Amino acid sequence: MKKISLFLLVFLSIFFWSFDKNQPSVPFTEVVVKAPFEMPVIKIPDFSKCRKFSIVEFGAVPGDKVKISNAINKAIDKANKIGGGIVVIPKGEWLTGKIHFKSNVNLHLEKGAVLLFSENPNDYLPAVNSTWEGYECLNYSPLVYAYQCKNIAITGEGELKAKMDVWTEWFKRPKAHMESLKRLYYLASYNKPMKERMMVNDSAHMRPQFIQFNRCSNILMDGISITNSPFWTIHPFLSKDVVLRNLKVYAHGHNNDGVDPEMSQNVLIENCVFDQGDDAIAIKSGCGKNAWLLNTPSKNIVIRNCTVKNGHQLVAIGSELSGGVENVFIDNCNVVDGAKLNHLLYIKTNERRGGFVNNIYMTNVTSGKIDQGILGIETDVLYQWRDLVPTIERKLTPIKNIHLENVSATNVKFISRVLGQKELPVENVFLKNVKASEIREKNYIDENLLNFVNN
Repeated sequence: MKKISLFLLVFLSIFFWSFDKNQPSVPFTEVVVKAPFEMPVIKIPDFSKCRKFSIVEFGAVPGDKVKISNAINKAIDKANKIGGGIVVIPKGEWLTGKIHFKSNVNLHLEKGAVLLFSENPNDYLPAVNSTWEGYECLNYSPLVYAYQCKNIAITGEGELKAKMDVWTEWFKRPKAHMESLKRLYYLASYNKPMKERMMVNDSAHMRPQFIQFNRCSNILMDGISITNSPFWTIHPFLSKDVVLRNLKVYAHGHNNDGVDPEMSQNVLIENCVFDQGDDAIAIKSGCGKNAWLLNTPSKNIVIRNCTVKNGHQLVAIGSELSGGVENVFIDNCNVVDGAKLNHLLYIKTNERRGGFVNNIYMTNVTSGKIDQGILGIETDVLYQWRDLVPTIERKLTPIKNIHLENVSATNVKFISRVLGQKELPVENVFLKNVKASEIREKNYIDENLLNFVNN
């Protein structure tokens, strides 16, 4: 009888504790997005009623990297343990190492706050589950990293900034780096376990992403500025329900894309300004066998009201697209004159990728001069990989249903260039009111293409 009573007491204590009114919860805000396809409602966390924890309360001292890093992590832990909280970075410069998120946490940067991330690679060890150009591996931790988290946010008017002293040197791709790339290619192609894919050594120099949401859900980034990046800047990987809005992203270096949604779904990118050394937005879905097995396309992605000041493409799709890409809507965006853009929309793949591209829409986009053209589709883009490693398994990429309407530029080499494959032509490309004030080459190329309409 005593044992039963004790059990009942413990059960009731746990039951009522779980419903303690003093325990905060993080409610959702629903974001409804219109698109030319069925777009699910995106659920993001609302931290407006959660407790705030200044990192100063946890021992942060300006200029002391160790104390600042420890304070941020302690504040994150506290916010997580109470079921939801806001970690506040006050005005001033705060030098830190890596930041690892936990669920139900909002990292909030007040106006005038700068989180300055160390350039010391050792500050991003031990290695974590990450990726390199479409292949999963163990690598340096992203500067800001979330793994299997729910309900997370980065907000405020402050700035995330990366010191670049070492990473700039790592932009180079010497023989030792290329040998590590080859090793990873073979490991991934034969689906070797993650523990064998350790890419941290003295010579691989595989730079970490700035911000990576890895297998996360219900994510919000709003208002902040991001300056510099070792590699891809914002990388939602295998994540769902993502809203990125009102961001200012500046990163001019090798592989410095602005946002890389990869095998991620239900994504809204709006009211952002991109100033990049690579693509403004690059939609990806992994490489080869790893992505084929995961079978998770990048899907339901809306990009609207964004401005590009610099970048290779407004939106690129691929070349890492083995998991497939479908339902992408780009609307009401602007590329400023002088942005040194190659394309507004560039779809690229090769014989090793497989996957698919389907239902891509671009409307109401304006641009200044473009080095290449408004639309580019290429199916034989291998870069340095062409001669570096052989094709282990050949899979072509079906590409179809590409729609552009009310898109204009001042000066282009061509309106569209489609270079499909004879075995698997590109299907259904529709251009309506797509024009340029000046076309430098009238004889643009469209090859291996079924059903092309240009009104």
